[in-house]
Amino acid sequence: MGRNKIILSAFIILVLPVWALAQRIHYSDPGRDDYRQVNFEIIGKVSSNIVIYKNYRSKNDLSIFDNEMKLKDKINLDFLPDKLINVDFVSYPDFFYMIYQYQKRNIVYCNVVKMDAAGQKLIGPVEIDTTQIGGASDNKIYSTIYSEDKQHIMVFKINKRNERNYFFTTLLYNDKMEFRKKSRLPVTMPKKDAVFSDFVIDNEGDFVFTRCSRNGSRDNISQMDLLIKQAMSDSFHISNVPLTNNFLDEVKIKADNINKNYLISSLYYKQRRGNVEGIYIAVWDKVEGRIKAENYNIFSDELKEDAKSENTTAKTAFNDYFIRQVLPKKDGGFLIAAELLFTSSRGNNWNRYDYLYSPYSMYPYSSYNSYWSPYGMYGNPWNRWNYGSSTRYYSENIALFSFDPNASMEWSNILHKSQFDDNSSDALSYLIYNTGSEINFLYNQLERRVRLLSEQSVTPNGAVKRSPTFKNLDKDYEFLPKYGKQVGARQVVMPCMYRNYICFAKIDF
Repeated sequence: MGRNKIILSAFIILVLPVWALAQRIHYSDPGRDDYRQVNFEIIGKVSSNIVIYKNYRSKNDLSIFDNEMKLKDKINLDFLPDKLINVDFVSYPDFFYMIYQYQKRNIVYCNVVKMDAAGQKLIGPVEIDTTQIGGASDNKIYSTIYSEDKQHIMVFKINKRNERNYFFTTLLYNDKMEFRKKSRLPVTMPKKDAVFSDFVIDNEGDFVFTRCSRNGSRDNISQMDLLIKQAMSDSFHISNVPLTNNFLDEVKIKADNINKNYLISSLYYKQRRGNVEGIYIAVWDKVEGRIKAENYNIFSDELKEDAKSENTTAKTAFNDYFIRQVLPKKDGGFLIAAELLFTSSRGNNWNRYDYLYSPYSMYPYSSYNSYWSPYGMYGNPWNRWNYGSSTRYYSENIALFSFDPNASMEWSNILHKSQFDDNSSDALSYLIYNTGSEINFLYNQLERRVRLLSEQSVTPNGAVKRSPTFKNLDKDYEFLPKYGKQVGARQVVMPCMYRNYICFAKIDF
C-alpha cells in the first residue's frame, strides 16, 4: 500500500441521464475491535461483496460486506506472520491478489496469495522474492505497481548502497501472476540529491519514471531524464528531457495508454525558491521516442487571484499547491488536479520546500540497509506525521486544469473549499471519482461546527457545479474522504469515524 491508490480511467464523455435521486448511503456497523488506530485498505468490490482489509497490532482480518454494508463474514488471515512490513492489493472483478512482505531473522520475504470474494485462498501463499538485510526493518523494501488495465503487475526493489549507482530489481507478472521477466539493472545517479518521480507501468508492461537532479538537497529541479524499461528488455532506455532556465518542482508522470504517451507535469519557478509561475507540461510520444509537445503554461493574474486563500496573496497563490491527479482524455489531452496544502504550528510555519520532504511528498525517501523505500505502512491514515504537536493542517482550494494534446491549457477553474484540523489531516482533502460525464470531488465542509460531506463536480468544458450538502448523513459519522475508493460507475466506499471507532460507508449516486 504505502500510499492511497486511486485508479481512474480515461475521462470519457458520455451521454448519461440526469440523476434526480438523492445519494443513498449504507453504513457498516463498527466492530468491537475497530479502534481508531486500526490500519485498513479498501480492496474494492469483488463479485457482489465489498472487501476491506484490517490490521491491528498482530491481527489481520478481511471484512466481507454485502451491498448494504452488512457484515457477511470476518476472515482471520492466520497464514500471515505477526510482524508484517507491508501489504499491497490488486483487485479484479471476482478475485484479488495480496502481495505482502515480512522479515524473519535477517531476510525480508515477499509473498503473494490469490483470494476470492469470500476471502478464501485460491492459490498460495507463494514466495516471490527475498532480500537479505543486516538487522530489523520496518520500512518496506518491495514496491508493487500495476498497469491501468491490470494485465501487468510489477514488484520491484531499489538497492541504493552505492549512492551514485542504484540497482533496480524488477519482477514482472501478468494478471494470472504468471512470471514473465526478472531484471537487475544499474541506474547511475548523476548527483547525490537526484530524485525519482512516480514509478509507472503501462498497458504494454513497460516500466517508466523520471530521474531528476537538483543543485542541492533543497533546490529546485534543474535536470530531468526519462527512463523506460520495456517489458521484456534487460536495459533502461534513458532520454534527456531538455529544460529551460525555469526550475521545476516535484515531477508527476502518467501513462496515457489510449494515445501511447507519457504525460510529464510539474509546477515551475523562474528563479530558485521563487513563486510558482505556472505549470510545465511535456507529452512524450512512446512510439516515436521523443517529446511531441511541450509548454510552460503561465498562470494569469486572474487565475492567481481566484486561487489564493485567506492565507496567501495573488502573487504567492500557487506556492502551496501540489499536483494530486493527472487524468488522460480520449483525445490525447488531459486534466490535472492540484490542491492547496500547508501546515502551521507554534513558532514554525513550513513552506513548500519543507513539504517536499514531508508525507505529502512524491519523493519520500527513507532507507534501511541501503534499500530505497517509500514512507508508510499499510497506507495507514493514523500514522500521522508530527502527531502530538500543536500543528494545524490546512487543505484548501482545488485547482483544475485542462490541456489539449499540444500541452496548451484549454481552461482552468478553482473549486473553493476551506478545511483545517489540529494534529491530524485525516478528515481533510478530497476523494475524486469519475462518472464518465463529470469529474466529481467529495470533501468535508464545516457547517455550524459540524463537518458535512459536500460535493463539487466539473463538466468536460470546465464548468463547476456545487451540489447541496448531503442530506441523508447520519449524526455522529465523520467521513474521511481521502482514504475512500471508487468501486463502481457511480459508487464509492469511504471510511468514517463513529464515536472513535472506524466504520465504512457505501455511497451510491
